[in-house]
Amino acid sequence: MSAVVDDIEKIEKKVLARTVGGLRATRRWFRDFRRSRPFWGALWLGLGGAAVIHFSRSPLTMVIGGGWNSSAGYILGGAMVMFASVALFAPLYRGLCGLVGVLLGLAAFIAANLGGFLIGTLFAIIGGSMIWGWGEKRPRRSRRRRAAVRGARKRPSEEVLADDDATPGQAI
Repeated sequence: MSAVVDDIEKIEKKVLARTVGGLRATRRWFRDFRRSRPFWGALWLGLGGAAVIHFSRSPLTMVIGGGWNSSAGYILGGAMVMFASVALFAPLYRGLCGLVGVLLGLAAFIAANLGGFLIGTLFAIIGGSMIWGWGEKRPRRSRRRRAAVRGARKRPSEEVLADDDATPGQAI
């Protein structure tokens, strides 16, 4: 009976090790993904678009038949969410997405219930500005790799010059 219990404990340890290792790998992948894209700006811009859509909810018949006034929140908010997604998954276009995100937020202030009662407009301006100003960072190296590179960069300590070794104009 103890052999069965030992086998079960071994299996549990293997499963736990795989799960922890998988979580670490997933966390590392997400950290590298977040560092190589304008993640936080895209998140704020997407939340701004969602707020504009949320606060401009109208019945579908009114949106279809009502013209620009009743559909502006859906169009502008959807465009904000779309540009946030483009900035997140195609960071090459971050300049365009940031600029258009800010402009859409300002347009939503005028056209869609004060831009989701100012919440959506503020989120869009903050997010679009963060996307516009984002600069790509390299994924982080592991701690061991950073320590090895740091150790290789250290210079040997400078030797103190004796009185005989001093050159003219050099302090002793």
